[in-house]
Amino acid sequence: MRALVAIVPVALVAFLGAAFLPAQQDSSKPASSKQDKGEKLAPYFPTPETIVDQMLKLGELKAGETMFDLGSGDGRIVIDAARKYKAKAIGVELDDSLYKQSMERIKSLGLSNTAYIIHGDLLKQDYSSADLLTVYLLPVATEMVTPILERQLRRGARIVAHDFQFAAWKPERTVDIDDDGEGRAHELYLYRR
Repeated sequence: MRALVAIVPVALVAFLGAAFLPAQQDSSKPASSKQDKGEKLAPYFPTPETIVDQMLKLGELKAGETMFDLGSGDGRIVIDAARKYKAKAIGVELDDSLYKQSMERIKSLGLSNTAYIIHGDLLKQDYSSADLLTVYLLPVATEMVTPILERQLRRGARIVAHDFQFAAWKPERTVDIDDDGEGRAHELYLYRR
């Protein structure tokens, strides 16, 4: 069973990878509105609450710090960072429905002063104020965001990657989680700039 649980992330990449690669475009045709807006760089795969908490702990998030969640989905990491850790929490989400869902939940929880979601392309944001970034991105996406983070992140900023490493960087720490309570193994990687 452990072997099956361990291959889930690999199978996920193989199955979904092609669907989230930026499409090659015929240069003689105009770009579509989706391409103008940005490419979807990760599947929506909700992070279990136990893993959310472990990601924020591994990233040593402190009250008053600024954190970004790249590809924030339903906003659960942003919400926990603002509510439990008292951080300024910012998500970046391209999907219209997930953006709206996240913002509604943030508002209903009274977290609008400390949490919000940027509705846009994660490759076109400014992360220079980040103390911590959390990511669950496919390898092709981590390769695309790496040079942006190398240019923008200040010394000491931390990055916690879930399941997929940044190929260009060596993790400071790796945490293996055998079972999240839902029968799936996870790996977390901590990087420090």
